Amino acid sequence: MFALPAALQARGFALRPETDADLGFLSRLYASTREAELAPFPWSAEQKAAFLAQQFQAQRRHYRDTIDGCAFEVIEHDGEPVGRLYLEPRASHLNLVDIALLPAWRGQGVGAAILEALQDAARAGSRGVIAFVEKTNPALRLYHRLGFAAIADHGVYLEIEWLPEGASRSDCAPSPALDGSSGA
Repeated sequence: MFALPAALQARGFALRPETDADLGFLSRLYASTREAELAPFPWSAEQKAAFLAQQFQAQRRHYRDTIDGCAFEVIEHDGEPVGRLYLEPRASHLNLVDIALLPAWRGQGVGAAILEALQDAARAGSRGVIAFVEKTNPALRLYHRLGFAAIADHGVYLEIEWLPEGASRSDCAPSPALDGSSGA
């Protein structure tokens, strides 16, 4: 399926399938992606933790119940989990369901390298890349820099797409029932 670029592998990064043993890490990772959003709420730490645990479980169940053929992978650095990559290959495009990195790894070029490798993989298969990104997600700047464009507004989320040079939407038409959210 998808392999990390050689430059990341040389720096100690790897992908591996998620296991149940990863649930604690994945829950903490998910919570880290929502910290800024919840900061203004006057909830106690316990209330925020309970809300995030519920939201994590709901998202996890939704992804597994509705996205057939999705690869649920953990991004590791020197054997330690640092992120997740959820990717669903389709005939016309790669559906980037989710990408998330721990705060210490954000802004270090890891997400950009993964996205560029996804673009290379899609290009090799004459496919596009589709993702849903929250409008307030700082990673949206990265997606735009890499040539992704908004193709639909879904309220809180933008549906974004990258197409290989010379391709049109009709060449890489997405299926109508996409669902996911992505942050780099």
